[in-house]
Amino acid sequence: MKSLLWIGVLTIALAVVTFAQAESETSGPEITFESTTIDYGTIEQGSDGLRVFKFTNTGNEPLLITNARGSCGCTVPSHPKEFILPGESGEIPVKYDTNRLGRINKSVTVTTNAGDPVRLRITGEVQRKSDSE
Repeated sequence: MKSLLWIGVLTIALAVVTFAQAESETSGPEITFESTTIDYGTIEQGSDGLRVFKFTNTGNEPLLITNARGSCGCTVPSHPKEFILPGESGEIPVKYDTNRLGRINKSVTVTTNAGDPVRLRITGEVQRKSDSE
């Protein structure tokens, strides 16, 4: 009788552990960025303002980016329109208008089918072009 009771307890414990592991596993798409911030550093007015955020779908279902929106008109992102399969990578190019002088502190909001939007940041400073050229 005791052995039967122990088998029952062990069976229930195994079921609880298995269920808990299944609940904690990622289900669906998941976007993981190499970095969520790009620092332009100090750049000269009129410099190339294009930078790229790289990401991977670390989930187990196809990822779809539905929108990438800059915080102002000086920050223009683009994004892949096709599904990104699990394990595949992609890029979100962001073009900043480097004719605007001063500190850069802008954001790009990325909306996907993976859940909450992700906020990416670009920082740096644009200085006046030197006349010595």
